[in-house]
Amino acid sequence: MANFLLEIGTEEMPARFIPGLIEESRGLFENQLKEKNIDFNTIEVFATPRRIVIYVKGISPIQRKSLQKIIGPPVAIAIDGNGNYTKAAIGFAKAQGVEVEELFEEETEKGRYLAVKKETGGARSEEILPDICIKVISSLSFPKRMKWEKTRFLFGRPIRWILSLFDSQVVEFEIASVKASNKTFGHRVMGPGPFEVAEASEYFKIIEEKGHVVIDPNKRLRIIREGGEKEATQRGGKVIWDEELLEEVVNLVEYPLALIGEFEKKFLELPREVLLTSIKTHQKSFGVEEKKSGDLMPYFLCTLNIKPKELSLVKKGWERVLRARLEDAAFFWKVDTQCPLEKWRRELDKVVFIGPLGSMGDKANRLEKICEYLSQVLAPELTSKIKRAAQLAKVDLVSEMVGEFDDLQGIMGGIYARLKGEDEEVAEAIYQHYLPAGPDSPLPESIGGSILSIADKTDNIIGCFGLDMVPTGTQDPHGLRRQCLGIIRIILDKGFKFSLFELFDRTWEIYGEIEWKRSKDEVITSLKDFVRARIKGLLQAEAYPTRIIDAALGAGYEDVYTLKKRIQALYQFSKREDFEASVLTFKRAYNIIKKQGEKAEEKLTGKYKRELLVEKEEKMLAQKIEEISPRWEELYKNEEFSSLFDLLPTLTPVVDTFFDRVMVMAEEPELRRNRLNLLLSLVNILSTLADFSALQI
Repeated sequence: MANFLLEIGTEEMPARFIPGLIEESRGLFENQLKEKNIDFNTIEVFATPRRIVIYVKGISPIQRKSLQKIIGPPVAIAIDGNGNYTKAAIGFAKAQGVEVEELFEEETEKGRYLAVKKETGGARSEEILPDICIKVISSLSFPKRMKWEKTRFLFGRPIRWILSLFDSQVVEFEIASVKASNKTFGHRVMGPGPFEVAEASEYFKIIEEKGHVVIDPNKRLRIIREGGEKEATQRGGKVIWDEELLEEVVNLVEYPLALIGEFEKKFLELPREVLLTSIKTHQKSFGVEEKKSGDLMPYFLCTLNIKPKELSLVKKGWERVLRARLEDAAFFWKVDTQCPLEKWRRELDKVVFIGPLGSMGDKANRLEKICEYLSQVLAPELTSKIKRAAQLAKVDLVSEMVGEFDDLQGIMGGIYARLKGEDEEVAEAIYQHYLPAGPDSPLPESIGGSILSIADKTDNIIGCFGLDMVPTGTQDPHGLRRQCLGIIRIILDKGFKFSLFELFDRTWEIYGEIEWKRSKDEVITSLKDFVRARIKGLLQAEAYPTRIIDAALGAGYEDVYTLKKRIQALYQFSKREDFEASVLTFKRAYNIIKKQGEKAEEKLTGKYKRELLVEKEEKMLAQKIEEISPRWEELYKNEEFSSLFDLLPTLTPVVDTFFDRVMVMAEEPELRRNRLNLLLSLVNILSTLADFSALQI
């Protein structure tokens, strides 16, 4: 078995491209090898800002052979009345490279056809790999692509070299006016090259020892972490790792070197969030804190992409740049702390929110009303404080600090509110109201922050849906999917019980006279589907079976917290031995009502007449329904859903006997309608728990 190596050398790519390129390259190459019947052991993919490396270990030198049946023309046109092959048969045989005598008849779904068994494969892998390489390189996706040479080939960045080796043999091909060779290039400064690679397996030693490139992102990560912790420990501190930034830094460098820089202690008077954001945003660096107290230290950890001859000189350069940024931050802080919150609140009237939706001042007024509604339902004792937080939630948008660091929206508002004497709960709500910022982002901790966050996100969602700014496909410029998911996560985390649809309705009314592009009914209807999809996706991520989720959603989901409790109970019920029997019985009732209800001359109400119950079995069913109804209502009110599911097996035999002994579709219209209403009364009870018709058994 051989080894194959493909290296695509480029101009520096953005760090955000690299993780996706690694996974995509591996998948594309693996699929191509399997499609071409080329066996291999493993595929390893590495990447730096200047290269993508695909290394296939144990690749077969020869394509695997296979016997393939190829269907040709119908016998009716391939063989004439005298049993002779026609031109259609002869042409088919010629196209397949076989003699006409090798053809045989094959019975198919469409009739009898001529066919041939043909051995395929057996080609040398080196002959197939050029096509695979071209397809893989051409198929790689990028957020943005460039064209830079005469063939107008599109790629994330200009391709500068291609190394392609099957053991020691160059696999020749050309793409983007670049011919594959056995040459690679190293670090731009420390080992530029070019370097000849005699054998695919020797590449890794050459690129690291001569080229001074660490091609494995995991190794670069380890070097940065270990080097950073060592530097910080020597100063009695520890690095404040930001995982998102760390991934970016790993993919910004080819030769990582961790370095601790210093700044003046006076800057420690700035809020922790400001210091860390300035260090992160401007320097792609990490803060350092004391191991015991957790207080910030006057250090920052940066990552070099070179081992310089004069390390102290480079260190001073990083410190000089950061000092200038921190001076700016200190100036913004001084200016902002001298400005009254009420002045900022008035200035929000001059800041546009979204076109027809008015100013940020208008939004603040809406938030106050939405929060008043939600607070009365969820936390009446906090209403006045949450309304105050709503009025001040957006004031930091006109501050100097947020003008420079937009990532600090809300955070600075909370800090300034606390500094200027606002109640702690008000400040905390403002500080947290942008959370969660993503699917894995922390949630607001306080009740006030949670309510304000829901109100803010709901206002955004209603406004955008009303203006027909609805997410489509992968396009979601206003992050509405993320915000809707955030609302759901907060509800589940805090155990909030309220009608999400009533909140949407109330928010629409609070908006008042707006030149909407869609009607209220259109917006609420589409929002229900939108919310349903987000809930379903969240629950699927928690590994609940889709059929369980669909059944629970079918019974309603405007109270998201209650929905989750019903799903948990239904999931546990689905593990019982009597689950399938109960579901099949109730599905039958659902299906009859759905089918016959549409045909009924009068609309079914679910109210039956006892005097029309003539058969023993239908009287027994009515008695059972009447017997469990009070208990059902009590358990449902108390949200004891597991106990409700425990009642179902007691219903199953009675319903089964009813179906076995009673003709539901009686010839007499009044009797038939009464029996359908009896079934509907049963279905109405069950429908509060789950849509059993959605359960596939």
